Amino acid sequence: MPAAGSSALWLAGLKAALFTLLACNTAIYLVTGEPGQALDSTAWLTLLALFELENRLERDARPWIARIIRAIRLAATLAVGAAAMIYAYENEWLDAINSALWIAVVLLLEFEVRFPAAVANQRLQFVAATSALYAALAALVLAWAWRGEWFDAYDAALWIAAFALIEMDVLRLFGREAAMPDCSA
Repeated sequence: MPAAGSSALWLAGLKAALFTLLACNTAIYLVTGEPGQALDSTAWLTLLALFELENRLERDARPWIARIIRAIRLAATLAVGAAAMIYAYENEWLDAINSALWIAVVLLLEFEVRFPAAVANQRLQFVAATSALYAALAALVLAWAWRGEWFDAYDAALWIAAFALIEMDVLRLFGREAAMPDCSA
C-alpha cells in the first residue's frame, strides 16, 4: 500500500498533467476554434484554476484575495453563459447541452460547499444528481466520438477527469471542516 505522501504526490502530478493538457486544448481553441469554443474553454479553465486555488488557500486568507477571486469568478461565469448562448445561437446543440450540464455541476458543487449541513441531510439525492450529471457528460463524450469529433471527445473527457478530481478535493476539505467540532465557544 502506498504511503499517504506518495499518494498526494501522485494526485498533484495528475492534476498538473490535466491542467497542462487543458491549457494546451484552450490554446488550440484560441488559435483554430470558433469564438464560442475559445471563450468557453478559456472561461472554464479559469474557473477550474480558481476552484483549485480556493481549495488550496487557507479559510482565513486575506479578504482582498477572496474579493479578487470572486470578481474573476464572476467574469468567467458570465463568459461561460455567453459561450452557451453562442452555441445555442449557432445551433451547436451538443456544445450547448454540455455547457448547461457543466453549469449544473458547478451549481451543485457551490451548494455543497456553502450548505454542507443541508447536503448531509440529503446526501443520497446529491450523490444521485451528481452521478446523473457526470453520466450525461460522459454520454456527450461518446456522442462526439460517434460523430468523429475526436478532439471534442478527448477535451470533454479531460474536463470530466479534472472537475471530478477537484470536486473530490473540495468535498473532502469541506467534509473535514464540517466534521470538526467548533471549539471556539
